[in-house]
Amino acid sequence: MDTHGYGVSFLLFFILCSFTNSFAALPNNPSQKSNSTSSGSGQINSNSVLVALLDSHYTELAELVEKALLLQTLEEAVGKHNITIFAPRNEALERQLDPEFKRFLLEPGNVRSLQTLLMFHIIPKRIGSGEWPASDSVPVRHKTLWNDRVHLTSKNSGQKVIDSAEIVRPDDVVRPDGVIHGIESLLIPRSVQEDFNRRRSLRSISAVLPEGAPVVDPRTHRLKKPVAPVPAGAPPVLPIYDALAPGPSLAPAPAPGPGGPRGHFDGMAQVKDFIQTLVHYGGYNEMADILVNLTSLATEMGRLVSEGYVITVLAPNDEAMAKLTTDQLSEPGAPEQIVYYHIIPEYQTEESMYNAVRRFGKVRYDTLRLPHKVMAQEADGSVKFGHGDSQAYLFDPDIYTDGRISVQGIDGVLFPPNEDPNSEKKTTPLVKVVTKPTRRVDGSGLQCAWCFWCIIFMSIKKKVSLHF
Repeated sequence: MDTHGYGVSFLLFFILCSFTNSFAALPNNPSQKSNSTSSGSGQINSNSVLVALLDSHYTELAELVEKALLLQTLEEAVGKHNITIFAPRNEALERQLDPEFKRFLLEPGNVRSLQTLLMFHIIPKRIGSGEWPASDSVPVRHKTLWNDRVHLTSKNSGQKVIDSAEIVRPDDVVRPDGVIHGIESLLIPRSVQEDFNRRRSLRSISAVLPEGAPVVDPRTHRLKKPVAPVPAGAPPVLPIYDALAPGPSLAPAPAPGPGGPRGHFDGMAQVKDFIQTLVHYGGYNEMADILVNLTSLATEMGRLVSEGYVITVLAPNDEAMAKLTTDQLSEPGAPEQIVYYHIIPEYQTEESMYNAVRRFGKVRYDTLRLPHKVMAQEADGSVKFGHGDSQAYLFDPDIYTDGRISVQGIDGVLFPPNEDPNSEKKTTPLVKVVTKPTRRVDGSGLQCAWCFWCIIFMSIKKKVSLHF
């Protein structure tokens, strides 16, 4: 009996020791273990400030964050420390932002600038509205995720300010790992602003023109005066006709624009872009084939645009080009002359041309085929080009417009008035002219040169005798 009781007591003592060891093996802070596991796995909690930003009313900023491919970077930043996000209002990114600057940020080659701009709005530290410096204190500097500095200040009225933007919604979104403040306008770091200005003013492709030997004018045998410098991006000094190639099917001559050997614009890329737009648009493959394969006009147009010239192309569609005969295209230089007549050395859009014909009735535009001009007039609520039977309507307006090249689709091929293949040549009927035979005058007949004076003398003598 005693042995049995001793065994039961020993068994209970062993079980109690086992439970004691199990509780001792557990961690002292279970929440710390869960937090470390979540941070080590790199997953973001649904209550994170990053999730709140993507689901908040700051939709424009959230869209830019996704386009800049910054989600993984922000997840790592949130996993390491709390963050403070200064979110611009949607109106500041939609209406108040310069469209050219926004286009610059959204270009695929400028992702780095977009990332710099967005991380300039994030501070790797939690800063609530109560931690703002007072108006009479020194501005506080904080480092952003891009290692730039922002200044936090307060106005005398108590308005909180970060750099040049006012805080309009302090502590708008508060989460355990961060806070979001709504700001009035976008913060633009100096590096992004300089990059944008460099692209816009074309300083990155400008070059110092070398000074060569003095040029002698062959007509006067005197030194030519140096031409005044032309600022970058200014319109060319010489007309576009002086920059054209010397003749069809020849290598394009360098355009004498403001820039010397290097142009201020990437004209080749712009011409390539508009030709690809023609092909993808559909119905203008023949025009694109003439520009690229049948002639060297694409290269010449690229040279002209690179030197600052602007052009408007009236592109006939494939149905109109199919009506051209082989004889019209087989003559030397014929394709170039046809295309030259469809290029206007101005930048015109559907709106500008339609307003012109509505106001002036008929408008004559210069073409690259001198001295011919193409006439435009209003017809059926659109613009009609050409003379007589060689007419075409504005069929596909504004196929391509980039500020330097404008492409307008038309439904016919234009010809100058004296070369219209559809016009019948008017032939004047032959009239037989009968001339009277001239009488031969010699010295033996009465029709001598003195007969006229003899008759006059006899008449005067007769009058005198009758008078007396």
